[in-house]
Amino acid sequence: MIRSFGLVLLMSVPLLGITAEEIVTNVERNLQSDSGYSKITMSVTTARGERTMKMESWNRGNEKSFIKILYPPQDSGITFLKIGTTMWQYVPKIEKTIKIPASMMMQSWMGSDFTNDDMAKESSIVDDYTPRLSGEDPQKYILTLTPKAEAAVVWGKIVMEVAKEHFVPLRAHYYDEEGKSRRILYYSDVKVIQNRHLPTLMTLIPSDRKNNKTVVRMDEVDFEAPIDDSRFTKSALVRYSR
Repeated sequence: MIRSFGLVLLMSVPLLGITAEEIVTNVERNLQSDSGYSKITMSVTTARGERTMKMESWNRGNEKSFIKILYPPQDSGITFLKIGTTMWQYVPKIEKTIKIPASMMMQSWMGSDFTNDDMAKESSIVDDYTPRLSGEDPQKYILTLTPKAEAAVVWGKIVMEVAKEHFVPLRAHYYDEEGKSRRILYYSDVKVIQNRHLPTLMTLIPSDRKNNKTVVRMDEVDFEAPIDDSRFTKSALVRYSR
């Protein structure tokens, strides 16, 4: 998620004449890694109340990820595997591996405001969107991202605010293909982790559900974690659920 989440030092870019492409490249280099591990707490607030989940996550770039739910007890051991744009889920209570069908990709992931599509695709803003520098002030850049013709993404437009210092994302406003606001993702609590300036708190607020929000906190992050290839196999869903 998470979305997501080797070590690359940020390039030094002159502030005068910087392009939108250079900004998003620096943002993505700050957030992503070739191989990473994290411990995450997710808090979901709805009109019915609040629930908290804890999980571990492993990733290989954007292409492969593995998530294991640790808490609450009734969900402990549920695992998710993503390879490319395909995702599977293993539910220990029924001892069954389920492939998430295309018809369910826009449904809520584990009751949160994130969708299965968010977890499966983890789009690259460099590869999937064309950026335009649509504004700036002394502290931040404002970018408008529109999907490339060949990109398999669901958003019609993303308006992103990026801090000029360290190229840290501040806010991302998501719109559908009709131009309607769907959700806003806020980034905060920036920490320096292995030479990266990483927002460790993300708050997702849907536009059509006023009482809802999902808060993701990165409790532990390792951008250099060694990960065995066996983690990203269907058999790992059962093996690592225990």
